[in-house]
Amino acid sequence: KTLASGSDDRTVKLWDAVSGSQKSSLEGHTKLVSSVSFAPDGKTLASGSRDKTVKLWDTEAGSQKCTLHTLEGHTDRVTSVSFAPDGKTLASGSYDKTVKLWDAASGAQKSSLE
Repeated sequence: KTLASGSDDRTVKLWDAVSGSQKSSLEGHTKLVSSVSFAPDGKTLASGSRDKTVKLWDTEAGSQKCTLHTLEGHTDRVTSVSFAPDGKTLASGSYDKTVKLWDAASGAQKSSLE
């Protein structure tokens, strides 16, 4: 089992849930990471940041170069990310007063709720 945490140091850290040891650190955001969420498959991770982006990560890639997509479209900090139960759609909430829905496979924006 793996846990994920977002950090003020602009990284997402992956942790071994049993031992508590850090497994890896995912780098790519330019401001603090405010929210993380695993897809139901347990392999894909979403992170939202004050840099106004959402990143999708392959947590089994075994390197720091495992960004699948960078989702851009918010005009203010992203405060929350959450996958739909089927893992096909990702929702992101932002200080820009919108919730955006994204295709988790392609990273394409599906809609924006205001």
